[in-house]
Amino acid sequence: MDSSPTPAAATPAAPAARPDPSALIERVFADIGATRMQGLPFVNGALRVEAVGFRRWQNRWLGVLVTPWSMNLMILADDPSHWRPVRAGQSVSYALPAGVFDFVAAHDATLGDYQSCSLFSPMFEFADQDGARATAQAALAALFDPGARAGAEGPRDTPAAAPAASAALEAEPEAVVSKRDFLRGRWRGADAA
Repeated sequence: MDSSPTPAAATPAAPAARPDPSALIERVFADIGATRMQGLPFVNGALRVEAVGFRRWQNRWLGVLVTPWSMNLMILADDPSHWRPVRAGQSVSYALPAGVFDFVAAHDATLGDYQSCSLFSPMFEFADQDGARATAQAALAALFDPGARAGAEGPRDTPAAAPAASAALEAEPEAVVSKRDFLRGRWRGADAA
């Protein structure tokens, strides 16, 4: 009689979490800068592509992408099982600690699906990379400031086209923060300086 243990039933492996995508993002957008953006009048030649502060958040990667032509919050999948694909060009709303922000879905052959929320475009108000990076870091700090918006409920990653989601967001107009107010520190309401 064989006393060796019987093999356990194979369980499906969980999808691998994506490693920090910062280096890949920088390569993809540096290539875009060197090809499609080359010589365009709205490109700030004092800046370069940089992925700033990417961190895991709600089974996603979230950070800021600085380029010579724009600065965007950017979300990519971390755990593919928690990523719901959205058609390119469609808006998705997320409730972050600082308020509700709309992101536009996009796809790149190398990066896959991602979503972005424009903070600045064009980038001529930045004299150098250090200033752009400092602004990106400040935007992320404010975005994740738990005191920025009392009662934040977590992500609402529902496509804006869904009627129930639109009604829910319209029911809370005070929770929606314009990007301009967010960047100027006016996300706490009337008491913000």
